[in-house]
Amino acid sequence: MTISAPPGKVEANPNMSMKQRKALTRRLSPDRSQQIRHAVQFAFVALNVWIGVQFILWVRFFESQGSSPYVERPAGVDGWLPIAGLMNVRYSLVTGHIPEIHPSAMILFAAFLLACLLVKKSFCSWLCPIGTASEYLWKLGRNLLGRSLKLPWWLDWPLRSLKYLLLAFFVFIVFTMSAQELGDFLVSPFGIVADVKMLNFFRHIGTLGIAVISILIVLSLLVQNFWCRFLCPYGALMGVVSTLSPVKVRRDEQACIDCGKCNKVCPSHLVVDKLVQIRSVECTVCMECIAVCPAENALQLSLPPWPQSVVDRALPQATQLRWQRRALRPQVVAAVLAVVFFGLIGLARATGHWQTNVSRAIYMRLVPKADNYDH
Repeated sequence: MTISAPPGKVEANPNMSMKQRKALTRRLSPDRSQQIRHAVQFAFVALNVWIGVQFILWVRFFESQGSSPYVERPAGVDGWLPIAGLMNVRYSLVTGHIPEIHPSAMILFAAFLLACLLVKKSFCSWLCPIGTASEYLWKLGRNLLGRSLKLPWWLDWPLRSLKYLLLAFFVFIVFTMSAQELGDFLVSPFGIVADVKMLNFFRHIGTLGIAVISILIVLSLLVQNFWCRFLCPYGALMGVVSTLSPVKVRRDEQACIDCGKCNKVCPSHLVVDKLVQIRSVECTVCMECIAVCPAENALQLSLPPWPQSVVDRALPQATQLRWQRRALRPQVVAAVLAVVFFGLIGLARATGHWQTNVSRAIYMRLVPKADNYDH
């Protein structure tokens, strides 16, 4: 028989021995973190679909030599050029000037890094369309097969290292280029139409490309977040930056009843119920662990708790006080992401560092021949 208690009341956890039993104070209000996160995910996917459609229409105008309707190039498409963003960051650091080619790649790159600095690796589980697709693929696979595959540690650990090796490779290439080399690359035909070449890869995808994407989809159905966990260098960088964030998933040992529910739902396979705070670079603050936690104040995404000396003076409401004005509700996470994202875009627009400064005549010459240009 399951023992239950009204919200805010204390009950014993029947799954634990008498020696280990802890009092359970049930949460006073239902958790809405997943509904809010999924709403943000779908809104960002919709934004990217709109950008993609507008970009295709823009490309068609130049491919048809002006016979189709003209639409403005959506600068947001540069968000899909993270290497260009990294190159622009390097160029700006060396020269003190923001490049005129794909400047929005750097702005979006900076926005996502800032978001991860403020609210940990939130970009991956709240904004990234690839992360969203990956999440729903493994959930689909689990529904179809009844479970997801969990790789043994001796295979999981070296595979997770791959994304950091890829990140190190790209960082090494970009940061060993001189400012002159970076500038020449950015204004070269390849650099100018790098976005068109990316689109053409998917429009004219070959057998090998289809095979690789198909394998990744199958693996994503079987293994939770396969691409994100093992291969994404962008996510690796976000994880490294997120270690500097003051915001982390934190566990209150006094309130925790050691039920282990948080462990079971963590898509990154972190031992949440054994840690006081989650410092791991793999934590994406998806808040699924918080969503399933039955105990009030046991798990929260928060700033560091108040010092024990402050808490002791407020007994018996010690647990509540530890997290007063420290925990971040999912609405706050969504608001921080929106302010950072739209704030930096607005600043870039106001200062003239959002749109690529290339004339229509140059695009008319380069876009139809984009596939002919190499590095």
